[in-house]
Amino acid sequence: MAKHKKQKLKDNRAISKRTAQQQTNRPVTKSAQTKKVEPTIPFTPYDSILLVGEGDLSFAKSIIEHHGCCDVTATCFDSQPELYEKYSPQAEQHVRFLEDEEGQKVLFGVDARKLDADKQIKKLNAQWDVIMFNFPHVGGKSTDVNRQVRFNQELLVSFFTSAAPLLRKEEGTIVVTLFEGEPYTLWNIRDLARHSGLEVVRSFKFVAEAYPGYSHARTLGNIEGGGGWKGEERDARSYVFRRKEAGDESRMPARAREIERKRKRGGDEDSSDDEGWKTIDTSPPMPQ
Repeated sequence: MAKHKKQKLKDNRAISKRTAQQQTNRPVTKSAQTKKVEPTIPFTPYDSILLVGEGDLSFAKSIIEHHGCCDVTATCFDSQPELYEKYSPQAEQHVRFLEDEEGQKVLFGVDARKLDADKQIKKLNAQWDVIMFNFPHVGGKSTDVNRQVRFNQELLVSFFTSAAPLLRKEEGTIVVTLFEGEPYTLWNIRDLARHSGLEVVRSFKFVAEAYPGYSHARTLGNIEGGGGWKGEERDARSYVFRRKEAGDESRMPARAREIERKRKRGGDEDSSDDEGWKTIDTSPPMPQ
């Protein structure tokens, strides 16, 4: 198995920049104008990347194997035995691949709501260029749509506030990918991020085919026979955020501050208020 060497990538970085500059200076030809647009990849091979809420770790494996990422820390909410049981046999195979690759780490039992307080993450004493959370979802806590919306909004606010301190100060970004359409549009992710001291950089279509070997892992685990539902075939969008220079807790709305205080105390938010955040995003459309 080929090792992804950091030094080699660093050496190639200058070459890549020069090549990109040369390509930028070239006149645009008619064939280039009609060429199919390449998928947007929100990281580079030499970025330090923290993956949050990984399922069977197929995404982590893909960005290392096919995108040459050399500094990946992949975290899972489940413990190792739970993960292996839910996503058998592929999870164990993917973990073996990651652990055999130089510079990669796998952490189990990591709560996306409490990243900055997690002992395993603290032990690393690291900050990341990119923190990615693909398809966050609390699972089947309630069949009531309003409650599901609120539970997932609370998950995202806690994630944002716990992830932000782990970013490299200026250039660090948080990337969250959601399915398009309801109920996901009801979460109003842009507003949640703004309320959490982040600003929207851009959004773009998530193309699963850009990550060979990746398959969407359901929260409940593998479905016997594979099932007819394939998340990687659904339309999805990635949102990129960064820290506001003046963003702090005092700028959060009361609801967000309440969730953050409970998160720091280690408690779970369990309000009976079904409304949650149902704000309307009146900002101009994000660039595609």
